[in-house]
Amino acid sequence: MHLPPPLTRDLVLIGGGHTHALVLHKWAMQPLAGARVTLINPDPTAPYTGMLPGHIAGHYSREALEIDLIRLARRAGARIILGRAEGLDPVARQVHVPGRPPISYDVASVDIGITSDLPALPGYRDHAVSAKPLGAYAARWQEWLARMQAGQTAAQIAIIGGGVAGVELALAMAHRLHGHAPEITLVDAGPLLPNIGAQARKRLILHLKRAQVTVIENARPAAVTENGLELADARLIRASFVLGAAGSRPQDWLRGTGLDLTEGFVTVDPFLRSVSALEVFAVGDCAHMAHAPRPKAGVFAVRQAPILFQNLRAALGAGEMRAYHPQRDYLKLVSLGDRTALADKWSLPLEGAWLWRLKDRIDEKFMSQFRDARPMPPALPREHASGLAEMLGDKPLCGGCGAKMGAQALAAALPKVTRDDIEGGIGDDAAILRMGETRQVIATDHLRALVEDPWLMARIAATHALGDIWAMGARPQAALASVTLPRMSPELQARTLREVMAGADSVLGPAGAALVGGHSAMGAEMQLGFTLTGLLGGRALTKAGAQVGDALILTKPLGTGVIMAGEMRWAAPGGVVAGALSAMVQDQAQAAMILRDAHAMTDVTGFGLAGHLAEMLTPDRLSAQIDLAALPLLDGAEGLAAEGIESSLAPANRAALLGVLDAPKSARAALLVDPQTAGGLLVAVSGAQAEALLNELQDAGYRAAIIGKVTADTGPKIIAT
Repeated sequence: MHLPPPLTRDLVLIGGGHTHALVLHKWAMQPLAGARVTLINPDPTAPYTGMLPGHIAGHYSREALEIDLIRLARRAGARIILGRAEGLDPVARQVHVPGRPPISYDVASVDIGITSDLPALPGYRDHAVSAKPLGAYAARWQEWLARMQAGQTAAQIAIIGGGVAGVELALAMAHRLHGHAPEITLVDAGPLLPNIGAQARKRLILHLKRAQVTVIENARPAAVTENGLELADARLIRASFVLGAAGSRPQDWLRGTGLDLTEGFVTVDPFLRSVSALEVFAVGDCAHMAHAPRPKAGVFAVRQAPILFQNLRAALGAGEMRAYHPQRDYLKLVSLGDRTALADKWSLPLEGAWLWRLKDRIDEKFMSQFRDARPMPPALPREHASGLAEMLGDKPLCGGCGAKMGAQALAAALPKVTRDDIEGGIGDDAAILRMGETRQVIATDHLRALVEDPWLMARIAATHALGDIWAMGARPQAALASVTLPRMSPELQARTLREVMAGADSVLGPAGAALVGGHSAMGAEMQLGFTLTGLLGGRALTKAGAQVGDALILTKPLGTGVIMAGEMRWAAPGGVVAGALSAMVQDQAQAAMILRDAHAMTDVTGFGLAGHLAEMLTPDRLSAQIDLAALPLLDGAEGLAAEGIESSLAPANRAALLGVLDAPKSARAALLVDPQTAGGLLVAVSGAQAEALLNELQDAGYRAAIIGKVTADTGPKIIAT
């Protein structure tokens, strides 16, 4: 058996800026054996700054300028941590992300960009938005645009900052608002466009006049209010949208790192290393190149990427370092709102539609690096046993519950057990053990990792395992962990186990379960599981007990199986994947308490909604009707199902329901057999109580829904319409 090489070094990339995106792209093509790569970023996607003016003007969709970091990380074999770094300790070699334990590194790189906010300006945080980081600006712009077009707000805009960025965005907004008689005012504390050639400046000022953008120079903002922008000379510029584009400012948390800084930016040497901590690199706008100071511009970030890629590998033990020498001047392409652009280099301005087309080609070439073809199916050996091709198929093996065996295989393997100290039937969510007057529930679950982040995977696995305890109406008591990690050095083992245990305890502790021990091993890949006990203080809730006329309530939306299957095939957008991961770690403790008087309850996991519903119907030979339109679904799940994507367990789930499930052939119906990881509770409750219980669940923050009802005492049969 050939296992992957052991992991020996941790490389942590802080921020999903353009340089890091390009490094990951190159890493996917040329990985370094033994290096574990981690990307930390607040969002699953990173917007490309070069296309922002075109997006604001309406030429590009939001999706067109998004670099999908989750897909990129999968291509590169990296783990991604969705969180905002707020600290770096170069002595302990740790990165701090709120809400989780420190992330250790051997080599780190910082590419977090800059901000154009004005925290000292009264009212700014409440009533304005910054052009950088640009993700929030793009989202706020679309929201404001919708309100303006609906007549809910006036087309009045104030822009703070008269540099190239402010001018470019003013022209973009003016173009987008053509026909709405916008009032756009550009304000600068000094002269307009101080860092561009004189001829280009004259032309851009002429374009502002043509677009009817009012320019106010040498005027200092005093405050931002709900009415607009107040200037120091008491003038009020009425605006319902105030944009900050005044220069650039480093992110505040860098000041607490102890790294050498220049005006708040990380000071780096020619090899892009911090001059005070050689294992820390910094690139893009957050870095100051002491050997060759340059203005903040995306062209330098892009051209730093191949140098950073080589130097990171050298710092990890492979190859020699190379110095970065930036060019003295560069081509500035300024969008003019419509599909034209102005170019400035060596004070020789040019403009026209052909320059827009040139810029568009440059941007398209950049973004095309991050658009991936579908993966090829696994190659078969020339000689192979019969049945191998059918087993491999054209889909990778899913993680989470999608990697489990089908219900028929499990049912056939279970022995017949009858014991006085075991209550209830074999095959329920958990076993109930009698010890005198005490009744203890015991359950176990084990998952193949579906994300590379050990802390997050531990939270998902713990939430998933607790589902059986909550579904039985028990109070969680104790937990044992079962951990398999890929081969790695002792130092990385210790780091990873700390993350696993911290993630597990962050879920188990608040649920009332003490993490008391467990077992660890090394293998081909990460697998996590938990054995849990819980105490029963009253009636045990089981799969049996539903009654004709009962309403069926589901407490979580469906779709984790198809979304994670899509993610493995690079077909699920990063935002969709992030939504699924967030749903998986939502606990069901409060839902179980609200539903404690249900007639029957189970949690929806590997066998899918229909499979687990069939288990509820079988003991009493009942039938049920499902309203497909009422099913709560995760964003993106139905679209992926419509593309023919499904989990590797879905066919077995479908086969197990032959003669039981009667459903149309549609994408929504396909989600009835979608295996769920850390899925919701499925309960049968009195029809008279259903609406009140649903309201209580929704008030508690659950995306719960009444999805159908128990219809007859002849079955089991499920009809979905």
